[in-house]
Amino acid sequence: MNIFSSLVTKRIVATVSALVVIAIGCAAGFWQLSRAQQKIALAESMASRQKLPTLSLNAQSWTLEEASQRRVLVRGSFLAGETIWLDNRPRPVSENGPDGVAQSGFYVMTPLKLEGSEVVLWVNRGWAPRNNDERTQLPPVSTPPGTILVEGIALVGPGKVFELGKNDAHITKPRIEQNFDLDKEAQLHGWLQVPFILRESGNDGVDGLSRQWALPTTGVDRHYAYAFQWFALALSGFFFWLFSGLRQYRHQPVKREDKGE
Repeated sequence: MNIFSSLVTKRIVATVSALVVIAIGCAAGFWQLSRAQQKIALAESMASRQKLPTLSLNAQSWTLEEASQRRVLVRGSFLAGETIWLDNRPRPVSENGPDGVAQSGFYVMTPLKLEGSEVVLWVNRGWAPRNNDERTQLPPVSTPPGTILVEGIALVGPGKVFELGKNDAHITKPRIEQNFDLDKEAQLHGWLQVPFILRESGNDGVDGLSRQWALPTTGVDRHYAYAFQWFALALSGFFFWLFSGLRQYRHQPVKREDKGE
């Protein structure tokens, strides 16, 4: 029996434990690498699609597949009374620096009724800070009245955060939600909706909202760092199993000689 076989057969529990640590570390490491690649692919896709001509929602209807990640222009009026405040959203990161990244707040989702139509488009108008002492005390955000022109990027949704449970029994105002469901809003209001949302572009305005959206590749370096840590854990588990086994193997002949005396 060679040394490696001895390390395995005589240390079954240690071997199984090491394999579990190695498997978890490798799986988590490869998952972090895949997340980084997904963000890079998304950034490349968005960059290429945003070079295409701007779509007009007032000129014709567009499907999610046609409009996704493209620049969209729409004219209409906001339905300010139906605004949804999406909680626990980090401050958007600008290209110039990470100031205020740790600050939590709201994404302000307001439906916009298209000019000359009964169709409604949900607009992620931007980010607003949250009152940490009183969650229901909303920040001073203004909504422009009348017919306006809004430009932005068409997306499937505003993104999701972890949610412990859902409260669909009744709707209270102001509507502070954890996540946004486009289909749920269509059923709740009974109106015809555009099959995607619009993330409004532009500089921070007088409405009190920040629109310095993070690039799709934001966090890629963090994924690489996490992947390195997980692979390091897997490697450490292997080396611990190997060195502890070799030490035990080296001491076995000494123990047998002691018993012979």
